[in-house]
Amino acid sequence: MAPDTASPTNSEDRELALKWSNRVSLTPRILAVNIFALALLAGGFSYLDSYRSRITDSRIAQASREVKLIAQAIASAGTSDKTKETRELLVLSLARDTGTRIRLYDEEGKLLADSRALGLRNNLLRDPTKDPTGQVIARFLDAVIDTVAGADWVPLYRDHPGDRGLDWPDVRTARTTHGSPATVWRAPDRTPVITAAAPIVGLGVVMTMVNARDITTTARAERYRLGVVLLIVSVASILISLFLARTIVRPLRHLARAAIRVRLGRAREVVVPRLPSRSDEIGLLARALSDMSGALRARIDATESFAADVTHELKNPLASLRSAVEGLTRVKKKEQRDLLLEIVRDDVHRLDRLITDISEASRLDAQLSRAKFEPVDVGQMIEALIEQRETREMPNDIRLVFDRAPGTRLIVLGEGARLERVFENLIENAVSFSPAGGLVSIAARSDAYMLTVQVEDEGPGIPEEAREDVFRRFHSVRPESEAFGQHSGLGLAIARTIVEAHQGSIAIESREDRLGGARFVVRLPLAESN
Repeated sequence: MAPDTASPTNSEDRELALKWSNRVSLTPRILAVNIFALALLAGGFSYLDSYRSRITDSRIAQASREVKLIAQAIASAGTSDKTKETRELLVLSLARDTGTRIRLYDEEGKLLADSRALGLRNNLLRDPTKDPTGQVIARFLDAVIDTVAGADWVPLYRDHPGDRGLDWPDVRTARTTHGSPATVWRAPDRTPVITAAAPIVGLGVVMTMVNARDITTTARAERYRLGVVLLIVSVASILISLFLARTIVRPLRHLARAAIRVRLGRAREVVVPRLPSRSDEIGLLARALSDMSGALRARIDATESFAADVTHELKNPLASLRSAVEGLTRVKKKEQRDLLLEIVRDDVHRLDRLITDISEASRLDAQLSRAKFEPVDVGQMIEALIEQRETREMPNDIRLVFDRAPGTRLIVLGEGARLERVFENLIENAVSFSPAGGLVSIAARSDAYMLTVQVEDEGPGIPEEAREDVFRRFHSVRPESEAFGQHSGLGLAIARTIVEAHQGSIAIESREDRLGGARFVVRLPLAESN
């Protein structure tokens, strides 16, 4: 074998040269690359506008929910003139906590309370004429991008006199429909202003206003990142154009750079050419590196998605826990303190349950890959689970029935504790959704190769369009009678991971008898008989 530093001969140069490199001129190739880059640029503008729209829609929904809660809080303080001072203090406190300006109008649109008039100036609109040059340029770029992307033009926000509350469309709509409408406006400096209103029975309408400058800041930050990405794409396009006119040296350099960047942990930024038209070793290497970087990106995306889901799920109980703890410092009555302590206990239990399930879900793949599978009698396992469940108190006289054909072989290769959790979870779900006096039926059948276990209940069932969603992490749909936070939403996701690790499948199917209820079907390969 020749050493790595050996130089190729002229004949080798001719063999490695691309046969079609001189058949197509550089002009159409460069033109195609440039058109591709322009298409990416246009797509980037559309993405930026849709990204900002999603953030705005989320903030509108948040404002609508917040104003409902604020209305309920103000209503709980009383609507009589005697409670005016308490109501104003509550308006001031809520405005400070939510970061919004709160105005309270009576039924005729007359201003009853205003957090700004009460001394809290937490939402002041900026005068664009006094902004520095950088802000002026940023607003100009915002206008250009909005024009190119065809963004919707929202009306300019202007304050109305205090006794003209009905001039606000949200106030009028909330007064007539008893809903909680929200509207997006445009501040003088082009940042969005979100208003929302909700009715208060016996008092009038409460309206909130927030200058959501963070939306514009986020959009500008994404625009900067998009510019960086487009710059990288443009540079990559130039490199690809040069590559098309060169021989084997250029692709080798690209592949070497890609391998280095992957080694440095920057797999997301790597664009590895697959060279599909090449059938030689360079083409094989390019496709192998591309597949490797794709697998790395998929693993990174899965990890980041799981981390984002975990963060989202932990925030809710933590926010509730923080609110309850802060309330303990202000509440004096024993009944209220006991209620807050009960909330703290519930949130701590919920966090403990979430952390336990999250820990198990994060380690599950690695543990199952190392597990030693042994023969497991699924029939005996289900019978034991039913017996254990019946020894505890069955709610609402619900009955459990296990149907298996006599002499049926129900032996699979697997980890017993993990499979037991799958069927225990399915049985518990069926029991929790069953009506009073309902029947939960577990049936086990097998053919030459597969074991099929069906768990059916007589509950409300699962719509066909939502049958795949229930297996997503943290997706939890529980009965109305069950207290909130009793489940982490990981049970069915963990069950699917376990079943698929055993080379099986789990799905929701329609009941053959066309009755109401859900049917979960688990299929596992049977162990080979000796």
